[in-house]
Amino acid sequence: MERIVDQKVVDEVERTKWKRTLHTLAKDWRLYVLLIPMLVFLILYKYKPIGGILLGFKFGEANTIMGEQWCGLEWAQYIFGGSFSARFWRSFRNTFVNSMYGLLFGFPIPIFLALLFSEIKNEKYRSVLQVCCYLPHFVSAVVVTTLITMWCQGQAVSVTGVVTRPAGIISQALASMGMHDATKSVLASPRFFRPIYQISGVWEGAGYGSIVYFAAVMAISPTSYEAARIDGASKLQQIRYVTLPGMAPTLTIMLIMRIGQILNVGYEKIILLCGGQEQSFETSEVISTFVYITTGKGDVPKFTEGAEHIGVVADLFNSIIAMCLVLGANAISRRVSSTSLF
Repeated sequence: MERIVDQKVVDEVERTKWKRTLHTLAKDWRLYVLLIPMLVFLILYKYKPIGGILLGFKFGEANTIMGEQWCGLEWAQYIFGGSFSARFWRSFRNTFVNSMYGLLFGFPIPIFLALLFSEIKNEKYRSVLQVCCYLPHFVSAVVVTTLITMWCQGQAVSVTGVVTRPAGIISQALASMGMHDATKSVLASPRFFRPIYQISGVWEGAGYGSIVYFAAVMAISPTSYEAARIDGASKLQQIRYVTLPGMAPTLTIMLIMRIGQILNVGYEKIILLCGGQEQSFETSEVISTFVYITTGKGDVPKFTEGAEHIGVVADLFNSIIAMCLVLGANAISRRVSSTSLF
């Protein structure tokens, strides 16, 4: 008898499924209307370009790709082991190294800032300090790179020996320590590019990145701190045994997302900093700049015929590695803790 009743309930649920779905849509239609612009954006800028991946496995130009012949992994072989291989693997190495430095220094500093903000009891002072730390994130990359270029520029001397342009602050400081020639730009030196890129990146993003961690700290119950103080815990012990464990789920999710962006190094800032100086390409060229220069974007001429195919393969390889890193980090997190991204 119970089985018959259960089956009737299941049949009724299945029969009214679409009716209930339409009722839910009609009830919350305003929320679904608000989703339409995001869905349009995802379709046009995220899903539609996926069709361009076919360019890496076919001959011909991008505008006639659907009618061209398949070539398999010929372009992949060309980029991984052909004449482009040395430059590609150098750019891949630089992408990974720059991103790992960014993860090593750029990930902990926002957490440290959030802990500092949480210890400031004067709300007005804390608000002003937070706004000052957030501001660099909203400064245009062109403005930031222009300032860095001015600080790193070399001294210019005319034919008559008159100094027409003084050296930048950073250039003068390094020259005074005997580490650099003041007549040359610091950004043209491969060994100085990475530190300048990473320091400027931390300055731009640390304050804004601390918002999530500060919210996680504020969500911790004050009674936990009171219990720790009653037990005689010092401030550092409260951070170690109360704050950090309370932030652990947020830290895990943010770390997984950061790992997924390890190979996602934008070309805009690097192109603006280098300014076409190939001397620094040894440490500055990454996958995105390799694709940008190879495919002849902007005023840069293409290297060779089939450059679009090479760029697609390079970018696809970069995306596959990033996806594997996200899946691996998420699997490890799910296995060692109860927190995971999906």
